Amino acid sequence: MKLVPALAVFTLVPIALVACTAPASPRGGDGTALVLADGYELGNYNPVAGFGEAGEAKVYDGLVRLSGGQDTGIPALEPALAATLPVPDTDARVWTVELREGVRFADGTTFGPEDVVATYRAILDPASASPLATSYAMLESVAATGPHTVEFRLAYPYAPWPTKLLLGIAPSERLTGGPAEQSSLNSEPVGTGPYRLVALRPDQAVYEANEDYWDGAPQVKKLTVVYVPDDNARAQRMAAGELDGANVPPLLANTFATRDGYEVVANTSADWRGVTLPAGDPVAADPAVRAALNLAVDREAMVANILGGHGRAAYTPVPEVYGDAYEPSATFPFDRARAKQVLGDAGWAPGPDGVRVRDGVRAEFTVMYFPQDTLRRDLSQAFASDAARIGVRVNVEAVDRAVFPDQLATKAGLLGGGDLPYDPDTQLYSTLHSSYAQPGVGSGYDNASGYVNPDVDRALDDARRSIDPAARAADYRAVQTAYVADPGYVMLVFLDHTYMLRSSDWTGRAPILEPHSHGVDWGPWWNLREWTRP
Repeated sequence: MKLVPALAVFTLVPIALVACTAPASPRGGDGTALVLADGYELGNYNPVAGFGEAGEAKVYDGLVRLSGGQDTGIPALEPALAATLPVPDTDARVWTVELREGVRFADGTTFGPEDVVATYRAILDPASASPLATSYAMLESVAATGPHTVEFRLAYPYAPWPTKLLLGIAPSERLTGGPAEQSSLNSEPVGTGPYRLVALRPDQAVYEANEDYWDGAPQVKKLTVVYVPDDNARAQRMAAGELDGANVPPLLANTFATRDGYEVVANTSADWRGVTLPAGDPVAADPAVRAALNLAVDREAMVANILGGHGRAAYTPVPEVYGDAYEPSATFPFDRARAKQVLGDAGWAPGPDGVRVRDGVRAEFTVMYFPQDTLRRDLSQAFASDAARIGVRVNVEAVDRAVFPDQLATKAGLLGGGDLPYDPDTQLYSTLHSSYAQPGVGSGYDNASGYVNPDVDRALDDARRSIDPAARAADYRAVQTAYVADPGYVMLVFLDHTYMLRSSDWTGRAPILEPHSHGVDWGPWWNLREWTRP
């Protein structure tokens, strides 16, 4: 029987502000410690609650993990807690996974099939209220079929199932039932990963290397992550010499590009930013308004002036990295004259103040953004400016994250997506399929426009259940073609995630396609376990 002691929470000395013009190293001792600033809240480390779904968690391992090194394209998967890559039956409905032997959790207990079974069953258990449950709807059962073997049985063929195995595995003893958000794992995570959390408070998390890590002890021995929600404050603390790195918006990152002692890194992502057009708003839900807004926005200007060149225009949620599954003709030209014509033909006539009116209804709605996210603020304002030029009034409103999803039914939101971009299915299904427009399905951010398009649904379902790569690619191209004929969002840009870091002699960084998440779990530090130095 495994014994799982509670992790201690230590009191840490706050980092002191250093006033200097040249960067001073925050590392002490032998230089094997890093201090990073993140713009995202710390905690909530339970994989059943969605933490590390894309495999980025440093305290956990999944059955598989990402293999980096590609600047573009979909990264390969390699075995992690699995001894070999998962093996499907002939129709990809039964997947067998041989487990790695001799692995221990950070608390010293042994990893085995019971932990894999418990983790995935907890996701499916209604009592967990896991936000991942809907995305694992294809999973019928998981069971240990031997001392080192696990079998997953699916409700239908699902070729991208290995991407669902990036999720971190927790000890079965820690998965005691009840709501995932109330689990002790949220603040005291226990995994098999290369690092273990040794201290946590709201503004700071401290990790130490797992010296018994099955893949070799990391050379970076200590990692401190400081929560700094303000973009400018993170940049200022970098300039003051307090930090080794931080995630920052692109224009802010560019200000460090020519500074001695600093480096700016931009990683390609499938992370989109776009405006939802809620079905509950009579203006935003109008097909003519939706089409006109997609024609009216100057996406290339947004890439140049807001992203500082670190990104690409987006017309659908599908980036070019998907190769044969990408449809290059699924775009909207930047054409304000045509946008005005579409509105006029639909009966939206200019009012005395320039805002269009139809049947007494003004062409006016609200777009929300997160108040601390300057990039979303700037994109919201640019979108509103472009909309005003065709006679649509867009009011921009900062709304706290805690209440944001509750208002998406009637207000538009500047959202992002691409949480698990390593297959087109996981990139698209929850964003565009009408099943996610139903109450209680998925999270409040899934299909936030309430988008319903039978042609899109049909192609998404066919692709999801096909095991023929060529047929799947054709289905995804059909999704994009049907979508641009009847858009449900105004997709704006795909981001390159930008980071600042202090120049050092550490080597081993590897580029990788990043998901929507882009705190310091990603960036140059996603594979910190592999970093080495002379």
